[in-house]
Amino acid sequence: MIKKNISDFLKILLIVGFAYFFWLMLKITLEYIPLRPDVSFLMIKQTEVIERPEYLYFFYTHVYTSIFVLLIGFLAILRKDFGLKNFHRNAGKVYIFLILLFSAPSGIYMGIFANGGISSKISFVILGCFWWFSTYKAYQLARQKKFKEHKQWMWRSFTLTISAITLRMWKVIIVYLFHPNPMDVYQIIAWLGWVPNILLIEYLIAKKII
Repeated sequence: MIKKNISDFLKILLIVGFAYFFWLMLKITLEYIPLRPDVSFLMIKQTEVIERPEYLYFFYTHVYTSIFVLLIGFLAILRKDFGLKNFHRNAGKVYIFLILLFSAPSGIYMGIFANGGISSKISFVILGCFWWFSTYKAYQLARQKKFKEHKQWMWRSFTLTISAITLRMWKVIIVYLFHPNPMDVYQIIAWLGWVPNILLIEYLIAKKII
């Protein structure tokens, strides 16, 4: 009984925490409606906006699809708790479709022009490639009806999906504690945003916790 209460408490804490950070991500997304090339993050990307007309298309594609991917992935994990027993398969198709065709490719393109120099660029491009590959692998295994392996790869994929949240969490912590140069921050969070995530999920998979 005590163990169940602890589990329920942690689950509620997880839901509340995700809801809070998802709301913050949604607020960031809404800043780009209506479409304008001179707001928020785009203010520091004017070189790309002016010199590369396609950059805005990739940027908006990434921003607008990733917010749905984030929500769908989380709801799929907690589908039983929300009474969404038939949600998993259809949500999974949408999740995979959006990442493979839109979110990951646009993220890889943006990574090529990431702030913070070559280190940041390499990190974001690797992240985008891993995100695409892990999602494709999950899709492939589901088609082969290897559902245990499918689940593990979907966890890897979603762990990389939430790097959008963990990256910003690390940014707040690092800026608050150390007040570094803005470009130095990009170099650090470019890796901290996703590497600890994937290491944690690999540990949980190895220990058969998930």
